[in-house]
Amino acid sequence: MSELNDIQPTPEEASKNGTGAARQLLGMKGAKAGETNLWKIRLQLMKPITWIPLIWGVVCGAASSGGFSWTLEDILKSATCMLLSGPLMAGYTQTLNDYYDREIDAINEPYRPIPSGAIPLGQVQAQIIILVVAGLGVAVLLDLWAGHPHFPVTLTALFGGFLAFIYSAPPLKLKKNGWLGNYALGASYIALPWWAGHALFGELTPTIMVLTLIYSLAGLGIAIVNDFKSVEGDRQLGLDSLPVMFGVGTAAWICVLMIDIFQGAIAAYLISIEANLYAVILILLIIPQIVFQDMYFLRNPLENDVKYQASAQPFLVLGMLVVGLALGHQ
Repeated sequence: MSELNDIQPTPEEASKNGTGAARQLLGMKGAKAGETNLWKIRLQLMKPITWIPLIWGVVCGAASSGGFSWTLEDILKSATCMLLSGPLMAGYTQTLNDYYDREIDAINEPYRPIPSGAIPLGQVQAQIIILVVAGLGVAVLLDLWAGHPHFPVTLTALFGGFLAFIYSAPPLKLKKNGWLGNYALGASYIALPWWAGHALFGELTPTIMVLTLIYSLAGLGIAIVNDFKSVEGDRQLGLDSLPVMFGVGTAAWICVLMIDIFQGAIAAYLISIEANLYAVILILLIIPQIVFQDMYFLRNPLENDVKYQASAQPFLVLGMLVVGLALGHQ
């Protein structure tokens, strides 16, 4: 989610054990310092590790549409939509975020490309423009390919691009507020790629939009997990993340309750539309998340955030696909 960054190991340790280069290309914390290859630096700014949930969101949207079929054309459409949601729009979002977060990164992650001086600001600005223009161009292509008269994929991409801008850039800079910023982040990683995938193969209805926005409240909880890695920098620069506003312990409880309650709400909706088997499967996927919350996150969120994400998030994203399949079958 925002950055989905890891807090292990330190840059010095990463350089010694040889993992730093790979971590750097993925855009993870603990990356190797001193990279000089400009294309690798550009890729690091785009944080490929963050593309995965958006690509998965497209899969869930295609499933919920009920209109995807395993033909070559539909597979190519899906792959193009994944390119739009992941490398292009998420890459734009992450580069934009790094550009406006260069001061806080100088505190939390000084080895990142911008605060370390590895890439000039002018080239970062050019990368932001190229990615968003390319993303919108691909969105238009998808709408034309699907024969959409009202261009729903393009409108979704435009909204996502605008949301990314007000999330990172002043004067609004939604990320300064833990509630607004994290919800914008959750919606960007769950609802928006879901809308794009669904619209590509079916009709994007208000019901699907509302359900995925509710699901994004669980994504808000996931986004809070990422705030624990930068508490000190957020406090120094006046960013009201939830760990800063409520303290680490209370914020951890808010985080897990958001994740569990709103997945449970989606399960209740599936029961209401008589998709009982899918509801049971979703509930079974929530249970191990609760177990890992107790084992890792609630006991020490500052040290165990990455371990918790690695353990619990696979069950959350599988639950998203279960919901997509349930809606598609309905």
